Amino acid sequence: IQLVGRASEHKDDDNLLATTKPGGPAQSSMVNATKPANNVKKNVSVKEEPKPNMNGRVGGPHLLDDTSYGGYHLSYEVKKLMPTNKAAVQQKSAKMEVGIADDQAKDFDFEKTEMKYDSTGMFHWTPARAIEDCILDRNQAAMTVLNGHVVVCLFADPDSPLIGLRNLVMPLRASNFHYHELKHVVIVGSVDYIRREWKTLQNLPKISVLNGSPLSRADLRAVNVNLCDMCVILSAKVPSNDDPTLADKEAILASLNIKAMTFDDTIGVLSQNNGASDSLSPLGSPIVLQRKGSVYGANVPMITELVNDSNVQFLDQDDDDDPDTELYLTQPFACGTAFAVSVLDSLMSTTYFNQNALTLIRSLITGGATPELELILAEGAGLRGGYSTPETLSNRDRCRVGQISLFEGPLASFGEGGKYIDLFVAALRNYGMLCIGLYRFRDTANAFDASSKRYVITNPPTDFNLLPSDQVFVFIHWRGRKTSSV
Repeated sequence: IQLVGRASEHKDDDNLLATTKPGGPAQSSMVNATKPANNVKKNVSVKEEPKPNMNGRVGGPHLLDDTSYGGYHLSYEVKKLMPTNKAAVQQKSAKMEVGIADDQAKDFDFEKTEMKYDSTGMFHWTPARAIEDCILDRNQAAMTVLNGHVVVCLFADPDSPLIGLRNLVMPLRASNFHYHELKHVVIVGSVDYIRREWKTLQNLPKISVLNGSPLSRADLRAVNVNLCDMCVILSAKVPSNDDPTLADKEAILASLNIKAMTFDDTIGVLSQNNGASDSLSPLGSPIVLQRKGSVYGANVPMITELVNDSNVQFLDQDDDDDPDTELYLTQPFACGTAFAVSVLDSLMSTTYFNQNALTLIRSLITGGATPELELILAEGAGLRGGYSTPETLSNRDRCRVGQISLFEGPLASFGEGGKYIDLFVAALRNYGMLCIGLYRFRDTANAFDASSKRYVITNPPTDFNLLPSDQVFVFIHWRGRKTSSV
């Protein structure tokens, strides 16, 4: 930055610049006075009286109006790159003041502008937490009385290759869900391995880690696997080259182990002690359960990842499928209890020939994406927090997938012998919901030994008969969630 003028008329300025210390008021005023020079008239002497700048300091020659938005914005952009000496304060407080100069931080109310979403507004976000703050021991997990959560059973050695747990948890933190709708995720596995993945998980809320084994029934009972909404069984171990069929042995054993467990159903009727101060768990959650859990492990919602398709035959003891049956025709796959890696190969092939397929699947999983989010994830930067703006908040308004019961509610009339076409039209016309499939009991008869398993029927025929026990997969429009009682 250069100051050009007549030396005879501005001798006081030379003295001012000569006696000003580096970083003093003169430099501050020069930073604040950066603006295109065409606003200053040529050959016009300017009276250069010291006056306070926008930060209350007395500056040198002011050629521009400091109150202009352009000057203020440029000054802020420069100042937020300056170092700050609040490192010690940040460790003691939860306020987000990183990268903002000390004299600029007072212009923002950090309590009111707390970061709750990532910079794109697509996902819920929280300040980074140390993994030690999220680790539970068996007693703490049991005292928390988890309910309606997601249990991730993870088999991994400390040196196993990373599988990207963020890709599993991130869709569960999509911002088109309200914060109270987010399901708590409890990871059961080796802390040494999870610590390597933690950098990608530390900014996602509602995550806990239990250092244990997915094969330990004591650990599974501690996290209330019978009360979870879903149990996901994964393995990060490298399969042996000697016998590839043994690659899924631990995942299959964990699945069969849970199915063989029995649970005391009295845990589901615990209620809160009104007015008691000891009714809180170590994590602060009230000991209240909304529903009774499964008495038998076979009724626990579960999905197991398989490396080899042929191993699907070992997941269900009551499955009479031929071992040579293709994966997509087997009972575990139709019921959603098995997921094979080969499905991703099929998905890649489908996307190559029809690029809209990936858009549909993305909408099913996360409700969509933005170009900015795609760029951030492609570069490996990970999610970073951002202050809410009207633009980012509007990204929350996107559709989501839901399950609608035909047993009760506004659509219950279609469960009594109705046709799928009538349900499809009424749901779309009256509630803005797009039906995409049914979730039906495998055994529809009211027999004593009827199975509680359900299977998926995608895009049923128009004249398909509906049952009261059916559930419907639907796309719910964001406006419909605010106006509909479904």
